[in-house]
Amino acid sequence: MSTAAAPPPKKTNRIGLEVLSYKGSKTTLCAGCGHNAISERVVECFYELGVEPWRVAKLSGIGCSSKSPAYFLGLSHSFNGVHGRMPALATGAILANSSLLGLGVSGDGDTASIGLGQFMHMVRRNLPMIYIIEDNGVYGLTKGQFSATANVGSTLKTGAANDLPPFDCCALALKWGATFVARSFSGDKKQLQAILKTAISHRGLSVIDVVSPCVTFNDHQGSTKSYAYMKEHDLVLNELDYVPAQDDIAVEIPEGEAMDVRLHDGSHLRIRKLGRDFDPTNRLAALAAIEDAESKGEVLTGVLYVNTGKPTFLDLLNLPAEPIATLPESRVRPSRAVLEEVMEELR
Repeated sequence: MSTAAAPPPKKTNRIGLEVLSYKGSKTTLCAGCGHNAISERVVECFYELGVEPWRVAKLSGIGCSSKSPAYFLGLSHSFNGVHGRMPALATGAILANSSLLGLGVSGDGDTASIGLGQFMHMVRRNLPMIYIIEDNGVYGLTKGQFSATANVGSTLKTGAANDLPPFDCCALALKWGATFVARSFSGDKKQLQAILKTAISHRGLSVIDVVSPCVTFNDHQGSTKSYAYMKEHDLVLNELDYVPAQDDIAVEIPEGEAMDVRLHDGSHLRIRKLGRDFDPTNRLAALAAIEDAESKGEVLTGVLYVNTGKPTFLDLLNLPAEPIATLPESRVRPSRAVLEEVMEELR
């Protein structure tokens, strides 16, 4: 009598979870939308690094980009807020529970228009979280009007040209205090994976601007955020790989100069320079590189800046590692002597 063969064991990551534990609901975005590719990279990176999904807090605002958190990390905490206000929600959540890994997903309209003020205050505080900007240059939920990141001279499907200068979210983040700044393209799987894995390990604000073409309203000839334009004008600043701290990895380093940037958890971001002497720890050099690429009509992608020494907002506030709501009254309520001292100072 024959017996059926036992099914092969299911593949799990280092904490014993299947990749299914990192997925979300089925996407309702347009087929071919760059946002879907970003969601796939998030699933892959969190699964491969073995991050506990229930330790993640996903936060978003309004727009096509802000729908995408529903499509990954279904076991995580999630809050979809109002237009442009995600940074305030993220700040409150992370201050209340610093053990959470904050993952904000926003768009170019949600970040660079109605939410610009909130974005800039989050940047200057160096709030420890990952902030992904899914940047397509248009408002995809309201029929494709130009957003504040649309380049001068780019055109709509109607032929109308944009005559207003754009905000460069990476330049803003560099200028005002983010400690990890990168730009990528949703179609560049390898580069985006390395950047996301580094951001997961970085302690500080990681701003990742991802050019993510809108196949419905902004993927035509004349668009500067289309698949074709990015493939023709993408200037790769560095070739990236990520070495997790928990793995013993033997690597064969190719000929040429390389740089290792050590992260807080002991992991390393390995950068191989491509024909230019670029130091990702030099903020002014990063700003100059962005300006140089823009003047040539190129889109600079890769890791632009890393700073692992700057204190985060949590460090400045001397917050405990435990969630504030779980602390006993003896640790959160000032003693009578302290209150009397404060009152005496106010007399």
